[in-house]
Amino acid sequence: MASTTQEASHGAAEAAHGGGSSMPQLDFATFGNQIFWLAVALVVIYLILSRVALPRIAAVLAERQGTITNDIAAAEDLKAKAVEAENVYNKALADARAEAQRIAAETRAEIQAGLDEAIAQADVDIAAKAAESEKAIAEIKAGALDSITAVANDTAAEVVAALGGKADAKAIAAAVSDRMKG
Repeated sequence: MASTTQEASHGAAEAAHGGGSSMPQLDFATFGNQIFWLAVALVVIYLILSRVALPRIAAVLAERQGTITNDIAAAEDLKAKAVEAENVYNKALADARAEAQRIAAETRAEIQAGLDEAIAQADVDIAAKAAESEKAIAEIKAGALDSITAVANDTAAEVVAALGGKADAKAIAAAVSDRMKG
C-alpha cells in the first residue's frame, strides 16, 4: 500500500504542475488564456492611467508651468519697476547734486560779497585812520617844531647871555630859523 500512496501523491504533483512541465507559464496549453488575461490587464492599466493618473499628472504639470510663467512675468515686472526706480533715484540724486552745487555757489557768492564789502569798509576805515594819523602826526610835528624853535631860541639866548653878550630876541630868532631851514 505504501507504493500506491506514493504513486498517488506523485500523480497529484504532476497534475498540479501541468503534466510534465515544471513552470505553468511555459505550458503551451495555457498560452491563449495567459495572453487574454495579459491583454485585459494591460487595457485596465491603460484605462486607469489615462483616466485617473495621467490627467492628475497633466494638471500638476500645467499648474507648475502656469506658476513658472506667472513668476517669470512677475520677475520681469519687478525688474522693470527696479530699473524705473533706479532711474528715478539717479535723477533725484542728480537734481540733489545740482541743487547742492547751486546752494554752494550762492553761499560762496554771498560770502564773497560780504568779504568784498568788509574789505571795502576796512579800506575806508584804514584810509580814515591813516588820514587822522597823518593829521595828528602833522600836528605833533608842527607842535614839536614850535617847541624845538622855542627851546632853541631860549637856549641860544641863555648861551649868548652866559658868554657875556646881549641877546637880541629878533637876531636869535632869525639865526635859529636859518639854522632850522637847513
